[in-house]
Amino acid sequence: MHVQEWLETVPAVAVYALVGVVIGLESLGIPLPGEIILVSSALLASQHGDIDPVVLGACATAGAIIGDSIGYAIGRKGGRPLLAWLGKKFPRHFSEGHIATAERSFEKWGMWAVFFGRFVALLRIFAGPLAGVLRMPYWKFAIANVLGGILWAGGTTAVIYYVGIVAESWLKRFSWLGLVAAVLVGVTSMLVLKRKAKKAAPAVAAE
Repeated sequence: MHVQEWLETVPAVAVYALVGVVIGLESLGIPLPGEIILVSSALLASQHGDIDPVVLGACATAGAIIGDSIGYAIGRKGGRPLLAWLGKKFPRHFSEGHIATAERSFEKWGMWAVFFGRFVALLRIFAGPLAGVLRMPYWKFAIANVLGGILWAGGTTAVIYYVGIVAESWLKRFSWLGLVAAVLVGVTSMLVLKRKAKKAAPAVAAE
């Protein structure tokens, strides 16, 4: 069933909770389709008055910030053994090549890697835990986490909602296009990171 069609059967409170929890878990380090759920919910809010876009955006933002913060705490406490464990549990997402690519991004960009990582599908699951593992000062992480969470979650909700309002006459068709666009962005960013990870893997193995 189409994600948005399924969401239409769910009460507004459950939609807020679903968005916050899914995005929170994704930000914590669990691979979940947070972006697709957020886009679908924002489109749904533009069609149904029961869902308040402000509350929706606030829940998405809260989920993103809290999830990343928990991921940071877990990463700081678990250290590199945590990355090794994640690599065994989720080899497609936490391979040595992926981790090496993310580490280089953090070493080069610092807190900006946390901020801009929010907008890249695969980096969203790395940002919090990896910032903790690499012992990034918490104040730097907190600033990048809060600003990135507000801009990504709140901004995405606002843009999709208002585009949906303006394009109400063809919103049904747009909902498919919005979801397809979200999936394409996520898949493209993931493929780029996988390509970089493959290039990095031989160097990591050599070390």
